[in-house]
Amino acid sequence: MPLAIPQGGTRTGAPRRPAVSAGIIDRFVFFLHALCRAETNFERVPGGQRSANVHKSEGICLPPMPNPPPATPTSSSIAALLASVFVLIAGNGLLNTLVPLRATLESFPPIVVGILGSVYFIGMLAGTLAAPAIMARAGFIRAFAAFTALAIAGALAYALEVTPAFWIILRGLLGFAFAGIYGIIDSWINAKASNANRGRLYALYQIVNFGGSAIGQQMPRFGDVHGFRLFSIAAMLLAAAIIPVAMTKTDAPAEPRSVRPNVLWLMRISPIGAATVFVIGAANGSFFSLAPVYALAVGGSSVAVSWFMTATVLGSAIMVWPVGRLSDRYDRRVLVAGLSAAGVLFELLLWRHIANAPLHLAFVGFGIGCTTMVLYTLAIAHANDRAGPENVVAVSAGLLFLYCIGAIVAPTVASALMANFGVAALFGQNALLHFALAAFTVWRMMTRPRTLPVPQDRRETKRLAGMT
Repeated sequence: MPLAIPQGGTRTGAPRRPAVSAGIIDRFVFFLHALCRAETNFERVPGGQRSANVHKSEGICLPPMPNPPPATPTSSSIAALLASVFVLIAGNGLLNTLVPLRATLESFPPIVVGILGSVYFIGMLAGTLAAPAIMARAGFIRAFAAFTALAIAGALAYALEVTPAFWIILRGLLGFAFAGIYGIIDSWINAKASNANRGRLYALYQIVNFGGSAIGQQMPRFGDVHGFRLFSIAAMLLAAAIIPVAMTKTDAPAEPRSVRPNVLWLMRISPIGAATVFVIGAANGSFFSLAPVYALAVGGSSVAVSWFMTATVLGSAIMVWPVGRLSDRYDRRVLVAGLSAAGVLFELLLWRHIANAPLHLAFVGFGIGCTTMVLYTLAIAHANDRAGPENVVAVSAGLLFLYCIGAIVAPTVASALMANFGVAALFGQNALLHFALAAFTVWRMMTRPRTLPVPQDRRETKRLAGMT
């Protein structure tokens, strides 16, 4: 493509130069763009290309240039973050098992145990509103350190006073801290991902998450549940999680431009993603708050509780990678409907008391982990497919907001059902929730055909290949 020279820029009667091949001119144009990058103003035009550029000092008009294909994100870009996640979730997994178990042994009423679960998510709800502004003010790394320090203080305070009112306050504090932590993790990963590999990268994060949680949930077996040591171990793990992120050389994502979760916008662009996260919050919030109580009543020992919870997390860790990989190739909605329906079958086994022995409990818990516990990966990938990379913080905050709404209401309702109809009512409620999600997803698939956007890197590759 020839260069356009302004009038008056050539001498009258100058001898005409021989024609130059198009390949040499193209290389020369690329060279000029590289030299003039610092002094060139680019304008975005519809279609994603850059408009014609005018060099400020010499008036040279350059032709439009295509966007370079984005680099494919890899797991190395989030390695330090994943190392922190593993240690962090191990500490939180220990607390999530230890708090309801210790509360039951301290003769807290069942309704109080349910409130402990609900108030945790009330704190998370407040955290989803505050976390984006904190990230925008302090950046991802400093905000991660601040939220983790708050969680450490809460973990150490549990053993200071064992009363329902004090523990309710601490659960709310920890919920606030972990809302910020999860928002940072989700936004960081989705900022490094593309539509072509988002499911796999997020599945890798979930494997690390579930692995750390499984280890944390086994720790009550090796300490005195009535003592202070387990709370100290949880605080030590949370403190160690700051080190990898603080020492990383990988650039953190840019500070978010939008600092408010827009739930209505999120429900409009991804109704299945929003509905799935709400159901996950209701079902998982009830499960992790009250499933230890169920396992203790049915299995009869803290060992049965540990194995039941660990088997659930282990099933999630094993299944999340193939589910994430499949979701990058096929419609994510099909997986949401199928896994929700399969989870209903396992939950009905627990509701009908078909699995009572510790080994049977572990088997059914493994099945629940393989099905319902991997739905969050699909929901957040589905929503981010449609939101764009500039909205990752808004999407993460909005999904956490919906998750918290479900998790605030459901544990209290489940605890009331358990008090009136027995501990198995927990899984009757969860089966109903997952059945409703499967039915809604199938209805959306019948009324709204699949309209996934083409992954950015693949689109750019095809466009550049066509130009060549």
